[in-house]
Amino acid sequence: MTTNLNETFAAVQAASRELALLNDDTINQILNAVADAAIAKAPFILAENEKDLARMDQNDPKYDRLKLTEERLKGIAADTRNVATLPSPLGKILKDTVRPNGMKLTKISVPFGVIGIIYEARPNVSFDVFSLCLKSGNACILKGGSDADCSNRAIISVIHEVLRSFNINPHIVELLPADREATAALLNAVGYVDLIIPRGSSNLINFVRNNAKIPVIETGAGICHTYFDEFGEVKKGADIIHNAKTRRVSVCNALDCVIVHEKRLVDLPKLCEKLKDSHVIIYADPRAYQALEGHYPAELLQSATNESFGTEFLDYKMAVKTVRSFEDALGHIQENSSKHSECIVTENKERAALFIKIVDAACVYTNVSTAFTDGAQFGLGAEIGISTQKLHARGPMGLEEITSYKWVIEGDGQTRRS
Repeated sequence: MTTNLNETFAAVQAASRELALLNDDTINQILNAVADAAIAKAPFILAENEKDLARMDQNDPKYDRLKLTEERLKGIAADTRNVATLPSPLGKILKDTVRPNGMKLTKISVPFGVIGIIYEARPNVSFDVFSLCLKSGNACILKGGSDADCSNRAIISVIHEVLRSFNINPHIVELLPADREATAALLNAVGYVDLIIPRGSSNLINFVRNNAKIPVIETGAGICHTYFDEFGEVKKGADIIHNAKTRRVSVCNALDCVIVHEKRLVDLPKLCEKLKDSHVIIYADPRAYQALEGHYPAELLQSATNESFGTEFLDYKMAVKTVRSFEDALGHIQENSSKHSECIVTENKERAALFIKIVDAACVYTNVSTAFTDGAQFGLGAEIGISTQKLHARGPMGLEEITSYKWVIEGDGQTRRS
């Protein structure tokens, strides 16, 4: 049973005020030092990661998300350095005006203060969240899952070591115990925590939304579709489908369902040709099944059920839906989308423009793989999550999305008359 965490929350809140005194040069030096430490301490971090991996079934879709390698640590370090190169999101004048009475109003970007992040088997999140929060002047409280606890503790210990070397209060980033009591405490930390961001399954996100007493930004599940239109180009479509499905199946921007116009069913075998190399199981509706039968390995071809659609597979699995019209494709997306990333493959500019206008999602693609829904790929350095809601932030959340603003009012003795 977790002991009372209010002392920890209070320490983080106090540390967040100290962050306001750091200049951007110092912040960038810290970020580069953390990147260096991620490489230098790789043997320690990977050894702790192995302890977590040993407890998880390798066939579990979360295994790939949990796994760290030297190459992945190099990528994490590169992302951290990228954040250091970005301009500070703080102190930006978003609006300024002088009222008729001489009163000057300025709208200025500021940190949220303390951000709580609840996430599952994704140890890279520990680095990403710290770098983005430090750069944006926010302290952060991390609540990782038990699956990645050894990895997360190793990472935070490395970050704390760097902070101490700069004489920075290590409480600007804290990792809570991995138990459920800590989650409940964080969701109820009113007065200490300004914002909660959950990263993980739809079950986790729903739990946080239903139980938090603190404002929440949802980073929803990624049920992603690619619609191959009647005007689509086959090679382009095949490349996009293959990349979106197989680049990395355990991430939220991975493709879950191909929608194909009935006039292009004859091209479906070519669109799916390269998927068999990765042993992708296809759940096809009757017409798509008939088009693929004899052209796609029988052991990898199955009949779709109602549950095949609207499912985030996080695995080498994919559904195929046949539609009679563009309007039917839009309807299927509307019914099954998680509003994360949706794509159309078409050479018809008017059709593409309609898709962009009508489809309700954080990221809408035309002739591009949904694999690009990522903070680093969007030039944000890294991401704290992919927001699928519409309030405050939407899509990859970088530095600007984890700031708020305040109004500064300057005058010379003005008083308001009734």
